[in-house]
Amino acid sequence: MEKEWLVTNGLGGFASGALIGANARRYHGLLVAALRPPTRRVLLWAKLEERLVAAGETYNLAANQTRAGVTDAGFWHLQRVVVDPLPTFTYSFGDITLEKTVFMVHGRNTTVVRYRVKNGARPATLWLTPLVNCRDFHGNTYRGQVDFEATPLADGVKVRGLPDVPALVLFSTAGEFHCRPDWYYGMFYALEDERGLNPVEDHFMPGSFAVELAPGEEKVFSVTGSTGEERVDPEAALVRERERLAALVDRAGYDDELARCLVASADAFIVRRESTGAATVIAGYPWFTDWGRDAMIALPGLTLVTRRFAEAKEILYTFARYARRGLIPNTFPDAGGEPWYNTVDAPLWYFQAVHKYLAYTNDHDFVCEEIFPVLQDIIAGYVDGTDFNIHMDEDGLITAGSPGVQLTWMDAKVGDWVVTPRHGKPVEVQALWYNALCLFDRLAARYGRRNSFRGLPPRVRDGFVQKFWYNEGRYLYDILGEDGPDAALRPNQILALSLAHPILGPDEGRRVLHAVWRELYATYGLRSLAPGDPAYRGVYRGDVVARDGAYHQGTTWGWLIGPFITAFRRVHGYSEASRRQAAAFVAPFKVHLRDHGIGFVAEIFDGNEPIVPRGCPAQAWSTAELLRAYVEDVLERGARDWA
Repeated sequence: MEKEWLVTNGLGGFASGALIGANARRYHGLLVAALRPPTRRVLLWAKLEERLVAAGETYNLAANQTRAGVTDAGFWHLQRVVVDPLPTFTYSFGDITLEKTVFMVHGRNTTVVRYRVKNGARPATLWLTPLVNCRDFHGNTYRGQVDFEATPLADGVKVRGLPDVPALVLFSTAGEFHCRPDWYYGMFYALEDERGLNPVEDHFMPGSFAVELAPGEEKVFSVTGSTGEERVDPEAALVRERERLAALVDRAGYDDELARCLVASADAFIVRRESTGAATVIAGYPWFTDWGRDAMIALPGLTLVTRRFAEAKEILYTFARYARRGLIPNTFPDAGGEPWYNTVDAPLWYFQAVHKYLAYTNDHDFVCEEIFPVLQDIIAGYVDGTDFNIHMDEDGLITAGSPGVQLTWMDAKVGDWVVTPRHGKPVEVQALWYNALCLFDRLAARYGRRNSFRGLPPRVRDGFVQKFWYNEGRYLYDILGEDGPDAALRPNQILALSLAHPILGPDEGRRVLHAVWRELYATYGLRSLAPGDPAYRGVYRGDVVARDGAYHQGTTWGWLIGPFITAFRRVHGYSEASRRQAAAFVAPFKVHLRDHGIGFVAEIFDGNEPIVPRGCPAQAWSTAELLRAYVEDVLERGARDWA
C-alpha cells in the first residue's frame, strides 16, 4: 500500500494508485480531472477491474479492501511493475500474460489504460469493469448521493453524475460494452484511515467491456476515459507522451541515472493555471494546489536545472504581474478573485529565484526591464511597511505578523491553536532579507539604477549576528519575539548559510552547521525541531489535530535536504571531501525513490527512526531541491552565481 505510482496531464489533473493495484487513498483514481486548471479537481474514474475467464476458470486481477479485510487479491498474479516513468504492470496467470500501461494525454483530462494480452491455449474473455465517481477529490461518495446516468455508445459508455461536472466518456478500441449498472460498496482506504479521515466509499459501476481472445492470440488495445467525447488514438498518444518526456530528459543533458529520473519527475509539477494563462507549480500530489512560497523554492530545481528556461521566465513574470504592496501571492483562489498575500517569506524567496534564473540564463534584459522594478517595490514595501505588520525595524531586521497570524512556512494552525507561533523576527526571514538586499545592490549597480537601500546590508548583518547568536547553544535563535528570543533548535537557520549571499561568516557558519547536522539531520531532510526539546513530536500520524501538532514540531522535511547540502559544501570550501559527503547525503534517496511515491520525494518524514515517509508522496520542493543540490553540489554541474 505504501508504494504509489503517479502520472499527470500538465493541468493539475492526475492518475495514481497503490502499486499492488488497490486504491488506498480517496485521491487514488485513474482520472482526477482539473476542471479549472490546476484546481477544481474531481474524481471521475476510480478504477478499472480486470477479470479473465478461460474455459470456465476465472482469474480476478482486482485488488480491493473493505473494512472486513482484503476482498480481491489480484496482486498475487502481479509479476512485475516498471515505472519508467510511465507505470507498466505485468500479470501472469496460467498460460496467460497481461501487461497494462497507464498514462495521461498531456493538456487534456484524459487517461488511457493500454493492454497487451498474450492468451494461452484456450479461448478467453477479458472483462473490464470501470468504477466511476463524480465528486471533489477531497471527498467521499455513497450510493444515493449522486444520480448516475449511463448512456451506451458504439465503443463504450458515457456516464453523467452531477449536472455541473462534465460526463465521463469511456471507450475501448476492442470488444464491446455491456451496460449493467451496479455499485461497489464499502471500498476501504487504508491510508485515509491512518490519517484519521473517513476511509470508506461506494463507486458506481455502469457495466463492463468484454474483449474476446482466441487461443494463442496476442492483442493490444486500450480503454480511455475522458471529459470530452473527441476520440484519441491511444497508440499515437502513447508515442507522443513518451517522446515528450524523453525530450525533456535529453534537454537537461545529464547522463547520470538519478538526475535523469528526477528531471522526468519534475515535469509533473509544472502545470498551466487557467486564471493567469501561465505556467505555475503544483506544490504536491495528490492534494496540494499551487503556492507562491513553494513555487519560488522549487523553481530552480524544476525549471533551471532541467533547462526549462521558458517556464521559469513565465513563472517569474506571472508573480511579478500580481505583485501588490511589496508582496507576491501566496495562493491564487480556486474560484478566481484576488490572490492571497499572507506570506512574509515568499517575496524574499522571489529574489533567490531571480538570482538562480540569472545564473542559468544570463537573461539580464528580461530581469532589468520586467523584474527589477518589482524587486525595488518589494524592498520598499518591507522598509516602509506593508500588510500583515511586515516592516523593517530600527535595527534593519524584518518583523512580521501578530498573535494568531501565520506568515512563515511553519504555518500549522488548528482552530485557534497556533502550533508554532513565529510572529516577530524569524531567523530565516532575516537571512532571506539580507540575501535580497545584496542581490538588489548587485543588480542596481549593473543596470545603473538608483539604489536608496545601499547601506542596508552591513547594518542588517551586524544586527543579525548581534541579536540572533545563541552563545550557550552555539547556534542561532529561531525567532526574536515579544517575550524575547526563542532558543528552540530548528532548521530555519540553515538558510543563513545556503542562500546566494550568506549572512553568517565562516566561523559561526561551521558551528551552526554542526548543530544542525548533529540534532536535526534525519536521512531524508532536517527535523523541524530538535529531539531534546520538550515540544518535540517524532511521529506524524493520527487525526488532523495530532498531525498538525507534529507538522513543524519534529517532523522531518524533505525540501531542507537541498539547503543543508549546499550549506555543507560552502562551509567546507567546496572540498572534494565535502563533495563525497554530499553524495552520501543523497544516497538514501535512491532507495526512497523506489519505495514510496515512485520517482518522487515525499513531503515529510517522521522525525523518529525509521524516518517513515508521510504527507504527500510527491512534493514539488522536496523533489526539486534534491535535484538542484545533486546537480550543483554533487555532480558540480549547473550554475551557482551570475556574472
